Amino acid sequence: MQTRQLGFTDLHLTTVGLGAWAMGGGGWKFGWGAQDDQESIDTIHRAIDLGVNWIDTAPVYGTGHSEEVLGKALKTAGKKPIVATKCGRSWDDTRTPFPDLKADTIRKEIESSLQRLGVETIDLYQMHWPQPDPDIEEAWSVIADAVKAGKIRYAGVCNFNVAQMKRLQAIHPIASLQPPYSMLVRGAEDELLGFCAANKIGVVAYSPMQKGILTDKFTREFVGSLATDDHRKNFDANFQEPALSKNLKLVEGLKPIAQKHGMLVAQLAIAWVLRRPEVTAAIVGARRPSQIEETAAGGDFTLSESDIASIETLL
Repeated sequence: MQTRQLGFTDLHLTTVGLGAWAMGGGGWKFGWGAQDDQESIDTIHRAIDLGVNWIDTAPVYGTGHSEEVLGKALKTAGKKPIVATKCGRSWDDTRTPFPDLKADTIRKEIESSLQRLGVETIDLYQMHWPQPDPDIEEAWSVIADAVKAGKIRYAGVCNFNVAQMKRLQAIHPIASLQPPYSMLVRGAEDELLGFCAANKIGVVAYSPMQKGILTDKFTREFVGSLATDDHRKNFDANFQEPALSKNLKLVEGLKPIAQKHGMLVAQLAIAWVLRRPEVTAAIVGARRPSQIEETAAGGDFTLSESDIASIETLL
């Protein structure tokens, strides 16, 4: 699989990275339903075997569980991948997440992530959300200190706007931005991608398949079959009307374009995100080996101008 340099860093990421959100399991507000840990570990190992060289997780995914599962997988992985995790989301006794960027909290989060992952240094440590906004400098200063201490190699942010990134740049350089980016969520194109390119900030796009919408499996029946504790069924408007019917129509329009190249819609969606030179890589979630086997190929396909134009017409 091809790689791209992450901003100014010496990290070269494969264009597809494995996302471990669903590996946190169910039982919390933004879970994806029950998940077998061994299947998660098998998926991580399979991704590495396929050439995927980085994995993205967060402590809030399963309230610590995703990081723990990744830590177990790393112990038996034949080749150690680049590990990216996050901070800034704590949780209460009911496993309900809430924002917290206070210095003491971030210090504790760094130590907890190192312990759960079983690593001495976190390759890419990202502030998950700029919330509360007045505290982003306080948290970033702690992260910068951890970089100097060797606990973190590079520091990045997720879901930040340009103004917020400029505030942090004065304290410590931002290695990467992780924004939502897909055919259905294109806000990053307005100014984020240009700012990142101009400032040598890598861009790691999340949800390129829009949580499963931009895949061949996306049908009305599939949506109806989602687990009762799958956050998509309860909190995501894209899985409910009126957006549901529009999204189903879009997927039907994408299928002939994908099939023309012997591709799946999911692979097409990933290749579409990667068409932008500012984008370093795309995070592709998976919870079974077969899923990453299907989607990894999307990182090596280059869309033609006519394909891009056809997709733009659909959108």
